Amino acid sequence: MPAPHNSESFPIQESRALVAHLMGRKAHIYWLDLLFNLILGWGGFYLVVVSATFSALNITSFVISSFALYRAAIFIHEIVHFKKGSLKSFVAFWNLTAGFPLLIPSFTYYGVHNDHHKRDTYGTKKDGEYLPFGAEQGWKIVAYVFLSIILPLLFLIRFLILTPLSWLIPSIGRYVWECASSLTIDVTYRRPPPTKLDGKFWRLQEVCTTIYAWVGVLLVYNGSLPIKLAIVWYLTTLFIFTINSLRTLGAHAYRNPGNIKMSVADQFLDSVDVTGGILAPFWAPVGLRYHATHHLFPQMPYHNLGKAHALLVKNLSDNNLYLSATRNNLWHALSTLWQDSLLSQKKP
Repeated sequence: MPAPHNSESFPIQESRALVAHLMGRKAHIYWLDLLFNLILGWGGFYLVVVSATFSALNITSFVISSFALYRAAIFIHEIVHFKKGSLKSFVAFWNLTAGFPLLIPSFTYYGVHNDHHKRDTYGTKKDGEYLPFGAEQGWKIVAYVFLSIILPLLFLIRFLILTPLSWLIPSIGRYVWECASSLTIDVTYRRPPPTKLDGKFWRLQEVCTTIYAWVGVLLVYNGSLPIKLAIVWYLTTLFIFTINSLRTLGAHAYRNPGNIKMSVADQFLDSVDVTGGILAPFWAPVGLRYHATHHLFPQMPYHNLGKAHALLVKNLSDNNLYLSATRNNLWHALSTLWQDSLLSQKKP
């Protein structure tokens, strides 16, 4: 079973009525949040590069800048949920200041993440953001985290080498789109041919990211930028991918074996809200600590998810099912996933 509770009794209509007034996005919150973290992130990045290695300033700057750039990067999740045509300048600015330099332009999440929310796709083999970790062997959970070690290098190879080749050789172009153009957790995922859901300017984003990558490599190669900058970039992106892999593992129960279509209520009960822990806003920024609630209301802006959670806990006529998706902290979420994995192996 994809969820241990009766999803048919989940009060979806009552939930929607309680939070209907929280669906409006406030652009100034997005801009202020992003700008603050970009200044903190890239400013700290600069200090890491110029300060003495392993000095107090060096280590402190690395931790602060990495968390700030991680938060900035996670805005890609909000961007793909924007109503078509809205906040265009924000999306363009995010790509220029976070998406391109971190090699995660917004087109790598468009379409792919939209499919993750579809009733006919969520939790199935067509969902690149889902693997049945809770129903399979635990070593796959560990392997997924360790994959983060090579992800920055794979993204670098994608834009430095494979992208220019894809423009010249159609077969490579098809391979790059299908196998190396998606922010997913399933390495066997094959992305369908481009549609409107993948964004209007994905090719331009690809060109810009490639230019960023080549300029950076050439400036380091000819000595205009220190080799330490490349090392810090790798360590920073490694930090981002690793923390995000832990967050991703804590975002769902991952109980669907891959062949069951799940309703909105099923999706919610297979997802996780993490309400406790002082570090939650850091490892699950931009509202992602309320991932189960997000699956109930995908269009709700991140700055209202906490308010929605509090309202539903307080005002639902029966909040037992809603609270069943709650974990106390990241450790609780990860240990529950691990236990589910162990129990699944004991079943005949």
